[in-house]
Amino acid sequence: MILSASQPYFAPFPGYFFKAHLSDVFVILDEVQFPRGTTWISRNRFKNDQGTLWMTIPVWKKGLGLQRINEVRIYYEGRWPKKHLGSLKSAYARAPYFHQHLGFLQELFSQQVERLIDFNMRVIKYLLEHLQIQTKIVMLSELQINETGNKRLIKICKRLGASQFLAQASAKKYLDLRMFQQEGITIEFFKPPSPVYPQLWGNFLPNLSAFDLLFNCGPKSHDILITG
Repeated sequence: MILSASQPYFAPFPGYFFKAHLSDVFVILDEVQFPRGTTWISRNRFKNDQGTLWMTIPVWKKGLGLQRINEVRIYYEGRWPKKHLGSLKSAYARAPYFHQHLGFLQELFSQQVERLIDFNMRVIKYLLEHLQIQTKIVMLSELQINETGNKRLIKICKRLGASQFLAQASAKKYLDLRMFQQEGITIEFFKPPSPVYPQLWGNFLPNLSAFDLLFNCGPKSHDILITG
């Protein structure tokens, strides 16, 4: 069984879902530390007529010290949900499949979900469904594992019965291959593809949120994703 793991990014890029596609089980690392600085867990890139459109979900940080990802709460003061929805409408109104997903976006930005993890998982599960990826999803918080680093990943594999751990090539310097081998687990590395597809607004921008792929390509998004 092939297992991979990732933090719960906000509206992840297509490579995130390609990794899930290659796996039998995809573990969401919701109990690891939330980064202090800029992070893909609370922001991502879209595209408008000006080029890159950055979208950030504001969260409570001040005075809270170190937080686990599943403890982080969304900051709802201000009008950012309405602004984000308006920005997406303006950027993608002419995208062929945008209006098929508008209802989900309207609901997402109208409900004040308290925790960032719950907000992000709604998005991730929606994208998995519409990219036609049926990989089993498991939350780290469900496994009650206290180890950290390589030991945590090995324990996850053993708990779920995985004999292979799939990781991006860029993570090689962080993984102790010998530790995995001693536990009978092989590590496979891959490089996420950066699929090229029809986009609005001029020159192609790679590795935007997978929503950009979905809005522009609709039912063809799955084939575009897995063929790279």
